[in-house]
Amino acid sequence: MGTMCPTGIFPSMGRAAAMIEMMSHGFMQRALAAGLIIGALCAMVSVFVVLKRLSFIGSGISHSAFGGMALGALFGINPTLSAMVYCVAVALLIGWLSRGGGVSEDVGIGVVFATSMAIGVVALGYAEGYTVDLFSYLFGSILAVSRADVILAGITLALVSATVFLLFKELLAYCFDEEWARVRGINTRLVQDTLLVLLAVTVVVSIKLLGIILVAALLVIPGAIGRGVADNYRGQMAVSIMSALVSVLAGLFISYRFDVASGAAVTLVAALLFVLSVAWARGRT
Repeated sequence: MGTMCPTGIFPSMGRAAAMIEMMSHGFMQRALAAGLIIGALCAMVSVFVVLKRLSFIGSGISHSAFGGMALGALFGINPTLSAMVYCVAVALLIGWLSRGGGVSEDVGIGVVFATSMAIGVVALGYAEGYTVDLFSYLFGSILAVSRADVILAGITLALVSATVFLLFKELLAYCFDEEWARVRGINTRLVQDTLLVLLAVTVVVSIKLLGIILVAALLVIPGAIGRGVADNYRGQMAVSIMSALVSVLAGLFISYRFDVASGAAVTLVAALLFVLSVAWARGRT
């Protein structure tokens, strides 16, 4: 009688063994730590992105990071640092254009997005030695996550969490009804700029794991899941964070087990959770 594969009898044991093997690698430990931090970070900001319908801004800022990184490569500056400065400037510019620049928000985002990508392409033409590294930022790379990246992500999460905690009511008021918030004496201009800066910083620190192309998804999907499932704002925050953490855990496992891009795997898991949340929400009505 032939020997039957143990994983065929106990598939859960096979998955557990694969998980243990995955976590035996240092790069996967760093990727998991960074992924969980980034998942919580994106999910926290995602709640406000969805409430205020800023998904296009998230996409615009994430793609603008390409221009900032390309400029950093051209001038010999750390790409993460150059992207951070560039994206914060882009976010504040979008806020200014939408408030008093005489340009509608979607037009301003489109112009800044297209200009940033063009700047990135031109800069890459003069920084050919950095092209391969920069392309890893487009799609994300587990192997690119270093201990410094994990520390940076942790510091960013702490700062963003503190800001959200201190301005939670103001952020909710601004996202729910900007006019009402202004009547209540809230400095909506400051709140808008703060939210845009939080969004820009979150994008930059998330890029190495998820990539520029996919980071915008994690800035929208968790918040959309929370809004569809939870009945109050704090519940939305909790559900958003939990869905992001599950997406990262499952996505990294799928990435390791089936040798697919980590950012794509995380995003696909998040999309599946969104579909399930929509089906569940419809089942309640």
